[in-house]
Amino acid sequence: MPETPELIHRNFQSDIIIADSAAGLEEIRHRYFGRKGKINELFGQMRDLPPDQRPAMGKAINDLRAAMESEFQQRMQEVQDVEFRGIGIDPTLPGRKSYLGHLHPLTLVEAEIIDIFGHMGFVVESGPEAETVHYNFDLLNTPIWHPARDETDTIYLTEDVLLRTETSPVQVRVMELQDPPVRMIAPGRVYRNEKPDATHGAMFMQVEGLYVDVGVDMAELKGTLLEFYRHLFGPDTQIRFRPHYFPFTEPSAEVDVSCFLCNSRGCRVCKNTGWLEMGGSGMVDPAVFQGVGYDAEKYTGFAFGLGVERIAMLKFGIEDLRMFYENDLRLLRQF
Repeated sequence: MPETPELIHRNFQSDIIIADSAAGLEEIRHRYFGRKGKINELFGQMRDLPPDQRPAMGKAINDLRAAMESEFQQRMQEVQDVEFRGIGIDPTLPGRKSYLGHLHPLTLVEAEIIDIFGHMGFVVESGPEAETVHYNFDLLNTPIWHPARDETDTIYLTEDVLLRTETSPVQVRVMELQDPPVRMIAPGRVYRNEKPDATHGAMFMQVEGLYVDVGVDMAELKGTLLEFYRHLFGPDTQIRFRPHYFPFTEPSAEVDVSCFLCNSRGCRVCKNTGWLEMGGSGMVDPAVFQGVGYDAEKYTGFAFGLGVERIAMLKFGIEDLRMFYENDLRLLRQF
């Protein structure tokens, strides 16, 4: 004999009183309200009724379902309150604030660098992080005896493939595909075989730039970097060049920026010199142009590189590079 609405209701009330967990109540909900549940069985019985009795039966079933659903929700709330109290949750307390995600401080600095150079006409280019020896060293005029090629400095994946030591290979790849003029920057991660400490890491972020055209000279290099650092650190910033050696530029120079933390008077950060070391630069060596098929008699160019972590540490007063990669929310929530 099919169950009557009254019997179904009594059984339902008995079942939800006995149930003492949310999982148990969910099983009861499927048993009574599911696609093959008892409420749908009642609707199926209407096919056997005379047509004039079906409306009244349909209304009675809908009223029964509404009453049962209300009783179910009330019982579910009672059971959940008991479960919450059992694990130390007070449902009467206000909810905890959700923290929205935001940009990492290194991403913020990289975006600022890209924006400044973008206003100066430089476009952003990218390349592979797993690079070949040919692009990372050979085409950048790095001799076979150079210590950067050694496994103590560079992370090799195979004999001919390595994790790029700088983003300079992107410059070579772009020059192979594009005739001058070229005005680009290449931001990205680079890798060195170094033991991490407060100022060094096996992985760090770098931005390298390149400008190639007819008549490009060292004065344009200095003017470009001066304009960049004044936008980055303030209008009173000064820069200076110190002679240096890089395989892919000649002449080459290290770039120092006047210390904006002490107004060049000398402090602990600038080691009482009034200057901050910021990166390398120089005029592109003709050998690099020859490797990519540029006419070294017609074109000249400059290149430069800077570290994103270095700039971020100075701007935000962070003394240990490793803090950028530890995911400590006490630091990250400040940005």
